[in-house]
Amino acid sequence: MNKFIFVSGGVCSSLGKGIAASSIGALLEARGLNVRMLKCDPYINVDAGTMNPYQHGEVYITDDGAETDLDLGNYARFTKGRLSRANSITTGKVYESVIRKEREGQYLGRCVQVIPHITDEIKSRILSVFKEENDTDVVIIEIGGTVGDIESVPFLEAARQMIHEYGRTNAISVHLTLITEVGSGELKTKPTQHSVKSMQEIGIQPDILICRSPVMLDEATRRKIAQFTNVDFDSVFTSPNIDTTIYEMPLIFFDQKLELVLLKKMGVESRHADIKPWNTVMKHFNARKGKVRIGVVGKYMELHDSYKSLFEALFHASLENEIEVELVKIDSDTLEKMENADNILGNNAPGGRVNGILVPGGFGERGINGMVNAAGWARKNKVPYLGICLGMQIMIIDWGRNVLNWTDADSTEFNPNTKHPVVSLLEEQVNIQNYGGTIRLGVYETVIEDGTHISKAYKEKQIQERHRHRYEFSNQYRNEMSASGLKLAAFNADGTLVESIEWPNEGNHSHPWGVGVQFHPEYKSKPMAASPLFRDFIAAVKKARAGYKE
Repeated sequence: MNKFIFVSGGVCSSLGKGIAASSIGALLEARGLNVRMLKCDPYINVDAGTMNPYQHGEVYITDDGAETDLDLGNYARFTKGRLSRANSITTGKVYESVIRKEREGQYLGRCVQVIPHITDEIKSRILSVFKEENDTDVVIIEIGGTVGDIESVPFLEAARQMIHEYGRTNAISVHLTLITEVGSGELKTKPTQHSVKSMQEIGIQPDILICRSPVMLDEATRRKIAQFTNVDFDSVFTSPNIDTTIYEMPLIFFDQKLELVLLKKMGVESRHADIKPWNTVMKHFNARKGKVRIGVVGKYMELHDSYKSLFEALFHASLENEIEVELVKIDSDTLEKMENADNILGNNAPGGRVNGILVPGGFGERGINGMVNAAGWARKNKVPYLGICLGMQIMIIDWGRNVLNWTDADSTEFNPNTKHPVVSLLEEQVNIQNYGGTIRLGVYETVIEDGTHISKAYKEKQIQERHRHRYEFSNQYRNEMSASGLKLAAFNADGTLVESIEWPNEGNHSHPWGVGVQFHPEYKSKPMAASPLFRDFIAAVKKARAGYKE
């Protein structure tokens, strides 16, 4: 079974194409189909690896080390299909490949054009997803941008060609548009009509319309939309604004029988749906009692999507612990300038004391001392702390400066001339100048030490987690730091790199739960299976909050 579903968008961006595509994938999986997800990004960057998080949100890492758009994170959280670099297509990748082939003479001197050469390259990459997994039934292709954007035209043209070549039964167009609300709540369908007209002008008649709307559309509005867009009435669906969680969207679409209409259009026999996992997610969501405040101290706090997977992992952990997590977003620059961290983190803070501290990954010197202050405050005040990638390196710097009294302890990333380089560049990275795709990327094995928090969380000796970093714990400081009480909790497969550290739970610097990891556990967290580390972090926060007395 080789079926394609092209998901496009119109009117404006940020309507939820990624969530809609992911929800469709989840529902088809619930019906027993094997689904793979694919994102077409119109930007000319080869990948998202060198983009500023403020420009495009977080960079999501796959097992094979691809630096991709954050929508692949949504795919991973909603669906089971494997994700690799093949699941991310960018204009940059496409043109890079075509130009390389032209330079190598593979086009035999022909004039290289957008049609057919660029569109053929796009189609070839879409088809390669089927070749990666022989049992794939359906590939869902999300086309970034909106219809009418000049950047998206080659991808939409490739979709048009595939719909023509494979037939309307095997290649389906799903178009997401906006229903606007004006005046006293009156819904307007004209933007949707114009969006579909734009699709028709490039040769694609949408088979299914998903209308992003403030409320569920009534029958009369759906009939009007169907009449003016040439879409069947039973193929017009609503993606309403919701005040619960994005993980309710599969259930909302299921109630509207969206996947049944898709199966019918694809000529696939209907089969029993298993949506118990999604019902369980909502059961945990509604069972949450109480609240913990988690201070996330980072460098890109103004844009929520900069830490998308991390915030989702915290939410997943809140579901398993059945407690609400309130995110307290703290710009590390602000904390760096504050003389007393209690004014932001402690009882003197405007919103009250935070119950846990999380320092995420990042690059560059800005705001680093603010993160060090946050780690030191959490260590001294016995507040649960989770450091991820840079967040672990921050723990090392704090320990060197404030426990071992090496006042200039630092990372060579921030201070190349420090006398105590407790964090330093990977040896194989020293002479690299091209930063795109050169860092330690993808899944690596980690071997866990017994009797540690991380061992209790994973309940396994060896784990596989994803990495994205260029700097490491300096091996020359292992013995001194370990002798002073810092736990070296995990290593890479051959023991040459420290993968996790922990604050001791006994002795002079006893702490209830302080863990740093060099990898990124947030990438594998799912709503029905929270990352073990995030789960135990929130459990420790919950326990510490219950026992805290002012």
